[in-house]
Amino acid sequence: MSVAKANLKIAVGEWVPYTKFVNLPDGSFTISGPMKDLLDIFSSLLNFEYQLMRTSDNLWGGPLANGTWTGMLGLLHRGEAELAMAPFFVTPQREAVCDFSVPVYTDSQAILMVRPTVESDVSGFIKPFTFEVWLLIFLSIFSIGTAMIKIDSTEGKLFDFSTPSIASKTFIWVIQALSQESSEWLPRKDGGRLLVTTWLLASLVFMSSYSGILTAMLTVPRVTIPIDSLADLVAQDDLPWRLEAGSMMYSFFEESENEMGQKVFRDKAGTFQDCWAARENIAKGDFAAICDSTTMMKAMSWDFSTTGDCHLYIARQKVYTNGLLSIAFRNKSAYLPHANRIITTLQEAGIISKWLRDQITNTSQCLRPPSADRSDGIAPLDLQSFYGPLMVLAAVFYYLLFCMRCFSPYFLRCGHGRRGLGAGDSSAQSEEINQMKLQATDR
Repeated sequence: MSVAKANLKIAVGEWVPYTKFVNLPDGSFTISGPMKDLLDIFSSLLNFEYQLMRTSDNLWGGPLANGTWTGMLGLLHRGEAELAMAPFFVTPQREAVCDFSVPVYTDSQAILMVRPTVESDVSGFIKPFTFEVWLLIFLSIFSIGTAMIKIDSTEGKLFDFSTPSIASKTFIWVIQALSQESSEWLPRKDGGRLLVTTWLLASLVFMSSYSGILTAMLTVPRVTIPIDSLADLVAQDDLPWRLEAGSMMYSFFEESENEMGQKVFRDKAGTFQDCWAARENIAKGDFAAICDSTTMMKAMSWDFSTTGDCHLYIARQKVYTNGLLSIAFRNKSAYLPHANRIITTLQEAGIISKWLRDQITNTSQCLRPPSADRSDGIAPLDLQSFYGPLMVLAAVFYYLLFCMRCFSPYFLRCGHGRRGLGAGDSSAQSEEINQMKLQATDR
């Protein structure tokens, strides 16, 4: 005599790749994915039939001010469902309203955003050296110029000669030597020429290093990744971020006691339904999201399979690590001990991990660093690569024009004054000559 099967109500939510809703022709629905496979094994071995239930907002659930819960956890808390095939990240707050099975999977949370692209760096021409090196170079120019003036002046006193405009000649020579240009002026004596030799050798090393590093930086593609950690996320204003409504991470940041976590929650640009549903908005750069690693890789797999390109990027630093994912049961459920034995057996056989691996393909290409997106590795320089030096040149040019416009009236007045003074001197000399002629006539 067969035992009648129990009819259980099972709460489900869509979380790709774990579960996915499938609408049937008769207007009902079912689910697909690893959690559907696990539910069918529960149904077969524990001898029950099931009826699927889903919430209108597809929320896992969170507490309300009156002590009740929303979403699937609310169904369990009120006893309207026997278990929830989600799965759930286990937290102490959630354990207060339901019982969790042994873990079915371990996952982490990270930042998902639009993939950075290879772009030319306008300020790249100053990046071969650090700020400290550039500062020391400018100090060296000033020090060598000052030392050359002192040495030349001292040698002039010893050997009885003078160099006109020594300051301008010296600093022009220092800059010419640094930029590997020839100079017509050199110190006359050995002391100054010894300093010249030292500076020429230092300039050779500097320019050789600079040109080599600059060439490598310009021709090998580099990608600036603005967000690679939670600290980077809250420190920037270019890309807004959102949290998944009703998720564990929403509660995690809402209850956070550190300043960074509070800023993540306070400055968020809103919420979204789930990471899978928001994948297209994230790929377009509308906002960044904090998602679980499995869903992010599934989104990358979908993106590469449908477009042939990678438009998503996962930040390297994890936001939350080693989160336990379990099946939620109502409190004191008689099915929980049996379900734990089934899950443990499947875990030891590696079946649940295999189910998830089958859901995620074509991710190796998109998991590479963004700098590897250009297959040839070395690219010809484009016009944007020279925007930085051209902008500096334009700034110097406009500065010289500004100086000429400001000081030209002064020089014109000086020129007219000199010409006027010359005419006066000439008339005075003529008058003096005429007087001398008259005196000679009188004699």
